[in-house]
Amino acid sequence: MKQKMKIKKSISLQWILVAVALLFSLEGCGQAGHSRIVPGAERTQEYLPLLRNSKVAVVANPASRMGGQHLVDSLLALGVKVKKIFSPEHGFRGKADAGEKVKSGIDSQTGLPIVSLYGKHKKPYDVDLQGIDQVVFDLQDVGARFYTYISTLHYVMEACAENGIPVLVLDRPNPNAFYIDGPVLKPEYSSFVGMHPVPVVYGMSIGEYAQMINGEGWLKDGIQCELTVIPCGNWNHQKEYALPIKPSPNLPNATSVILYPSLCFFEGTVVSAGRGTDFPFQCFGHPGMRNTSFSYTPRSIEGASKYPKFKGKKCFGYDLRKNETEGIRSRRRLNLSYLIGAYHSMENREKFFNPFFEKLAGTGELRKQIQKGMSEQEIRKSWQADLKKFKSIRKKYLLYSDSNQN
Repeated sequence: MKQKMKIKKSISLQWILVAVALLFSLEGCGQAGHSRIVPGAERTQEYLPLLRNSKVAVVANPASRMGGQHLVDSLLALGVKVKKIFSPEHGFRGKADAGEKVKSGIDSQTGLPIVSLYGKHKKPYDVDLQGIDQVVFDLQDVGARFYTYISTLHYVMEACAENGIPVLVLDRPNPNAFYIDGPVLKPEYSSFVGMHPVPVVYGMSIGEYAQMINGEGWLKDGIQCELTVIPCGNWNHQKEYALPIKPSPNLPNATSVILYPSLCFFEGTVVSAGRGTDFPFQCFGHPGMRNTSFSYTPRSIEGASKYPKFKGKKCFGYDLRKNETEGIRSRRRLNLSYLIGAYHSMENREKFFNPFFEKLAGTGELRKQIQKGMSEQEIRKSWQADLKKFKSIRKKYLLYSDSNQN
C-alpha cells in the first residue's frame, strides 16, 4: 500500500513539473506573453515528446537555462533520461579562461559525466556517443565567427552524423543578428576560431546556422546530420535581446556583447581588449599609447583572465562603455576605426600584429590593407562581393523575419 502511494505521488509530481514547464512555454497569455521573447529551451511542448524514451546527451554551459533553472536540472526533473553532458570552451560551469584546457569529469550537482569538447578533444569520439539516442544542443551564441560555440556545433553535428544520432538544437536569440559585416573567411585560414566561409558577423541564430552547416555540406565529406531546431518565440533579427546570463566569463553584459565583434581583432595584436578588468571588451589600450585620458591596469581574475595581456602594467587607451553600442546598432556594421586608429597610434608598428590575427580576420588581406594605410571605407568596399554572395546563401536558412537585410 505504501509503495503504491509512493508511486502515485511520484507520478503526480512529474505531471506538476510538466505543467510548470508548459506554462513557461505558453506565448499567448495576455499582452506580456505575446511580447516576451521565448528561447527554444522554454518551448517544452515542442520538444519533450521528441525526447520521450530516449537516452540523451546535452551540450550546455551556464547560460543554458530554462527560466530560472539550468536546462539539465529541468530536463532531469521532467523525467528526461539525461546520461551525459558535453561542455564547450569555458566549461559546463563557465569557470575556465578563454583558450584554457577544460577537463572532463563529474558534475557535482547531478553526478552526470562531463565530456569536455575543448583542447585536443573538440569533437565527440564515437565512444562518447555510445548508448546515446539523441543529443540536445543549447548554447548561447553571440553572432561572431570567432566565438567558438559554432565550431563546437559543427563538430557535434559531424560526430552525430557519423554515428546516426539525431541532434536537437534549442535555439536562442543572437544579440548581434541585426547586421552582417566583415571579411568572409577564406578556406586556408580555417581554424577553431573560424571554420566556415562566413563573415565576422553573420546575422543568424545558432539554429539557423546549424541548418546552414547541414545544407551547405560543410560537414566532413558532405555528410548530413539528422537535425531538428526548436525556434524561439516572439523574436526576429531586428528585435533587441539582452542576455539574462552572461554567455562566457569575458562577456559580462550587453555592452561587451555588442562591442565584441569589433574588439576581438585586438586579440591578434599587441593591444589589450580589457581582459583582466571589470569591463572586458568594453575598452582597449596599451602601455605605449599616449595622449589619452583613460587608463587601466589588467590584473589576474580567476575564471575570466588568469594571465591577461600586460598584467600589472598601466595601459592607456579608450573607454567605450558610453554611447559606442548605439553607434554600432544604428550603422549596423563593425567599427574598424578602433583597430585602424590603434595601429597608427603605435610607434613600433611592425610588431603590432601577431600570427593569430589572420585566423581572427579569416583572411590575409585585412592586415595588409591596414598596413598600406587604406581607409575604413576602402577596406569595407573590398568585402562587398563576398558579403553579397553570403547573404544569398544565408537567406535559404532563415527561421525568423529579417526585414532590413537582403
